[in-house]
Amino acid sequence: MHPSVHARTRPDRAAYVMAGSGETVTYRQLDERSNQGAHFFRSLGLRPGDVVALMMENNPRYFEIAWAAQRAGLYYTCISSKLTAAEVAYIVEDCGAQVLITSAALAPLANELAPLVPGVKLYMVGGAATPYASLEEALRSQPITPIADETAGSDMLYSSGTTGRPKGVKPPLTGGPIDAPNALQMMVQSLFGFSEDSVYLSPAPLYHAAPLRWCMTVQRIGGTVVVMERFDPETALALIEKHRCDAGQFVPTHFVRMLKLPEAVRARYDVSSMRSAVHAAAPCPPPVKAQMIDWWGPVLHEYYAGTEGNGFCYINSEDWLSHRGSVGRAVLGTLRICDEAGDPVAARTEGTVYFEGGPPVNYHNAPEKTAESYNRHGWTTLGDVGWMDEEGFLYLTDRKSFMIISGGVNIYPQEVENLLVTHPKVADAAVVGAPNEEMGEEVVAVIQPLDWRDAGEPLAAELLAFARANLSHVKIPRRIDFMPELPRHPTGKLYKRLIRDAYWGKTDARIV
Repeated sequence: MHPSVHARTRPDRAAYVMAGSGETVTYRQLDERSNQGAHFFRSLGLRPGDVVALMMENNPRYFEIAWAAQRAGLYYTCISSKLTAAEVAYIVEDCGAQVLITSAALAPLANELAPLVPGVKLYMVGGAATPYASLEEALRSQPITPIADETAGSDMLYSSGTTGRPKGVKPPLTGGPIDAPNALQMMVQSLFGFSEDSVYLSPAPLYHAAPLRWCMTVQRIGGTVVVMERFDPETALALIEKHRCDAGQFVPTHFVRMLKLPEAVRARYDVSSMRSAVHAAAPCPPPVKAQMIDWWGPVLHEYYAGTEGNGFCYINSEDWLSHRGSVGRAVLGTLRICDEAGDPVAARTEGTVYFEGGPPVNYHNAPEKTAESYNRHGWTTLGDVGWMDEEGFLYLTDRKSFMIISGGVNIYPQEVENLLVTHPKVADAAVVGAPNEEMGEEVVAVIQPLDWRDAGEPLAAELLAFARANLSHVKIPRRIDFMPELPRHPTGKLYKRLIRDAYWGKTDARIV
């Protein structure tokens, strides 16, 4: 399936709707505009296997450009609009992009970036000024019919860089037709129940792997995507009611923010149309997930996977309620929990999470990173730690790189964070290791209060008492600090490295 197919069979169906502006693009329009884009890329000399970089906010032109690259056999590298110019330049250079497309909304960043990417052809949507050319002007004269040599391209996306420089994941091109089915398409239909009639709410930035891939998969099967330009908890509820959304993908911070709306606000909106609320990207505190199931019903579907695509675990609401805290069983690859030597361990024993028999991992221009992701059996890992029960359900502990070693005891912050974020005065929480002369490291909790006026000793004392009542003594924070806003990726991942570095003298993050 492919948008070009739906352009012939259901041309007037909305391929996507921009939630804020209401702009609607039909499958006919998406097909014609992506054809123009494919012709344009060919006119620039781009051939299958070449790379186009895309750096935009959630913009109406996003899908048109991505599908243009896909049907021209190109790699499309979508880059976060929240990065610095130097960080963007690193990705543009590393992926080998010959073309960079951005938007007028990001003009200050784009202008700072331009001199850092010499030789790259620069285009802008929504108005352009030198050194950027207008993409709309460039596309206007291009045919709306397909190019003669259509072949399937692919995304080439970068890890979010929460623990270091991002690494590109470059899957091999198949050389096949543009409408060939893929594994994600088959999974969303069989596991999540998506169909050609689905109306899918997308509340996250399209430059991230999951929102981009899931939205494009919905368009493969003929559904409608409702794109939020930015997330707001009450607006999300209003959009579900307005568009009768039956599907959507969320991250736990979305759930936390919706649950912390006043009860009267939550009750104001009809969300009964939801049939499949998918979540991933970050660990969901069990109390938060339980409250969401109580509110929305057993429609939550969770998966564990990465941009690398080396494996996939899945769990529905019913299984989660009987295996509370699990992220599911493997549906792609075979789960293995291994010790430091890379050998399997017994059920309910903590270790590094590996996938056996899944797709290979290959980080672009990073052979050392690729090698680190394999063990001696040839199994691959994303660097997460967890354990598996006798039925094959996986329970994640944390990322190995986030582990705190205090007095020789290994402490994983996730459990502490999961507790603290449930406190009614807490909007977000991060737990890191800070230097301690006696213990090596000490556990520190950095809190984003719901109301910044609460930041201070009384709230710190309240949170410490809350922790003591619910955690073993080794996990209790030795210190509570506050930040106005934690450095969290819009997709939910926490840039914990930035917080940790503040305690080790490597950054000037504002912590009080």
